[in-house]
This record gives sequence, C-alpha cells and structure tokens, in this order.
Amino acid sequence: MPLMTHHNRPTRADLAALLRLAGPLVLIQVGTMLMGVVDTMMVGRLSPAALAAAALGNLYFFAFGMFGVGVLFALDPIVAQGLGARDELAVRRGLQRGLVLATFVAVPVSLALLTVQPVLRLVGQPAEIVPAAAGYVYRTLPSVWPFFVFVVLRQTLQAHHRTGAIIFTIVVSNLLNAGLNYAWIYGEFGFPALGLLGSAWATTVSRWFMAAMLLVLGWPHLGHYLRRVAPNMLDAAAFGRMLRIGLPIGAQFVLESGAFAVVALLMGWLGVTQVAAHQVVLNLASLTFMVPLGVASAASVIVGHAVGRGDAGGVRRSTVAALAVGAGFMALMAVLLIGAPELLSRAYTSDPGVLALAVMLMPIAGVFQVFDGLQVVAIGLLRGLGDTRMPMIVNIVGFWCIGMPVSLTLGFVLGYGAVGLWWGLVVGLVMVATFLIVRVRQHEHRDFARVVIDNHRPSA
Repeated sequence: MPLMTHHNRPTRADLAALLRLAGPLVLIQVGTMLMGVVDTMMVGRLSPAALAAAALGNLYFFAFGMFGVGVLFALDPIVAQGLGARDELAVRRGLQRGLVLATFVAVPVSLALLTVQPVLRLVGQPAEIVPAAAGYVYRTLPSVWPFFVFVVLRQTLQAHHRTGAIIFTIVVSNLLNAGLNYAWIYGEFGFPALGLLGSAWATTVSRWFMAAMLLVLGWPHLGHYLRRVAPNMLDAAAFGRMLRIGLPIGAQFVLESGAFAVVALLMGWLGVTQVAAHQVVLNLASLTFMVPLGVASAASVIVGHAVGRGDAGGVRRSTVAALAVGAGFMALMAVLLIGAPELLSRAYTSDPGVLALAVMLMPIAGVFQVFDGLQVVAIGLLRGLGDTRMPMIVNIVGFWCIGMPVSLTLGFVLGYGAVGLWWGLVVGLVMVATFLIVRVRQHEHRDFARVVIDNHRPSA
C-alpha cells in the first residue's frame, strides 16, 4: 500500500499543526548548530591546522556526547504520549527520571572523552594537531552535564509545545558564545589571546549558561513537575524500560555520527587540508540538516500525542506531512549547495588548498540532502511511535555494512581520496533513507500502542 493514500493525505490543519511546532524547533536546532558554526568560522581564521584541530575536537566530543543525547531522547515518546493521554504523573516521572539519567550518563561520557589524545594518535591523525584537538576536548569536558540537562529540559518543553523559552535561551547563548569567542580567541577586551582553546572555553561557559537560563525561563511550565518527587520515581524497573527505549537511540546516534566521524579520521590520513575542507563542508551540510531535524522533532511530538490519544488517522496524516516538508526543504538546499559551492566555502576559509577541495566536496553534499532529510524525519516519526530499535539496525546496515566499504574502496583502493570518501557517505545515506521509509510504511498496517514505563500508576 502506498504511503500517500486518500485517507493518509494530510489536511490543512495537519500541515498547520506541524509547521506551528516545526518552525520554532527549526529555529532551536539552527540556533544550537549556529554556535558550532560561529566557532568554526572564528577558529578557521587562525590557520588550517587550528580549523582541523577544532574539527577533530568537536568530532570526538559529539562521538560520545551524542550517545548520551540519544539515551535522553527516550523522553520524546514517554512525555509526548503521556501528554496525549493526559497522564500528568507519567510526564512528571519522565522529566525527573530524565534529569537523573542526565547525571548518570554524563559520568561514562566524560570518562570516555579523557581518552582523546591516545585514541587520535592510535588512529593515525596528524601529529601536529593531536595535542591541540585534545586540549580542546579537555576544556569542553566540564560542559557535558549541563549539555545533557539542557537536552532534558528542551525535550520536555518541546513536548508541551512551549518553545519560547528555548528560543530566547538559544539566541542569548549564541550572542554570549560569539562574544566570548571574539574575546578569548583573539585576545580582545583585555583578555589574553587563547586561540583554539579560547573557543573551547567559550563553548563550555555557554553550555552552562544555556542549562541554567532554560531552567529559569521554563520554570513556569517545568516547576509543576519538579516541585515534588514523583511516586516511584527511582523505580529500577522503570529506568530499565527507559533505557530499552533510549539505548537504541543513543546507539543509532553514535552509528550515524560515527560514520561521519570515521570519514573525518580517514581524512586525517590524507592530510590537514583534507580534514579542514571536510569540516567546512560538513559544517554547512549540518546546518541545513537542522531544518529536517526540527521537523523530525516536531513529528515525534505530534505523533506521540496522537498515539497517546489513540488517533491512528492523525498518526498517518502527520507522517506524510512531515516527510513531505523535510524532503522538500532539503531539495532546495541541494540546489544551493550544488549551484554555489565556492561562494559558500569562502565564508569559512580563504586558504587556497582548503577552498579548492571544499568546492569539490560541496556538490556531493548537495546530492545527499534529500536522503538526509528523509532519513532523519523517518527516525523522528518512529521515535514518536516508540520504535527505536529498528533505526539502530538500519544504521548498522546502511552506513557500516554498505556505505563505509564504498568510502574505503573509492577513497583509498581506487585513489579518489576525499571525494571518494564522501561518495561513500552518499551511498550510506541513500540506503538508510530507503530502509527507514519502508519501516514507516510497515507501521501503516499496525495498531499503535502507547509506550508503558510504569505498570503501576498510583495517584499523584
């Protein structure tokens, strides 16, 4: 049965509901990503080596950090479906348990980040940038816990359709981050010039500020769920069920970001110029990716609400609307990246070697835009349904069993270098998007069941 049928066709009200939530969430995703874009642009003015070190440092931080974020995304179906079912106790437990998980997950993630220097040396990264990349990671390590707390608060407010506090927090945090970068990288306003390490400190301070400010601004909505400890909040079996939802999401995040991380490490085998050019293109592609990511977050919330209230038709209509919006935007971005690669690359670097290679890679990034949009929206839809294990399996097959061998063959066996590595990413994304769309279609034929975390529900 095709995904688009008369009964599944979204109404004007369905599209309006999606866009009302997706618009603010896109701004939130873009604003969050913009902090990294500003860091990259400012560090890129120092030297190609500094840009490459920042690329490796951020890569290493998010290789582990995204696992924690994924685990915390278990809140999406729990809170959204709880709200749809008008189960306030489930929402209160979800938020409080999310904060507990943020604390516990931050510990192993922080310990893993301490391995950055020996690991980068082990995988053959350029010796001249490894100490700087490690120094960058060490100085962003104190930001792990507030980063996770911010994610918990953000996901909870998103599920409530309360996005104003998040947007305001992101805007102010971006201004703070840009100002601190300018002062600490270049030594302005009486501060010493710390170069790359100044950017790392700016990131850490900004993440602490984000978490604190969102808690304060979101308290009118969050305080109701945080003033009293929920009954059975520390129930071990309930945490186990949350982890069964969240661990596959964390693994899926690691598998997807890990594929791009491995390609970045392989670029390091080719040289500093390749790492820097890869970072330029990936940074811009990641910025465009924030829009379908915001659509995916909105779709997860809307579908979760529909499941909670038992509205199967609403689930199906929202599915079609989200996929159409995500793919449509990324088609426009594909035209931009393919049509103006030099103009876009010059915003990041003026180094002739880095610029020339970035111009070659940019159109390849344009090719995979639509598939990237489809796969992330499909994952958001499945997360709203509580289906988190299949995206993990799909990422293993698509990126690691198919895409990565193509990257290695084209990049090193056939000698296409950085260009060949990126074409492998394209193949991986095409396969992942295809498999996930098939999975979404399979859900058309199934009954939609709410995620159950607590078998016992005493009154609040």
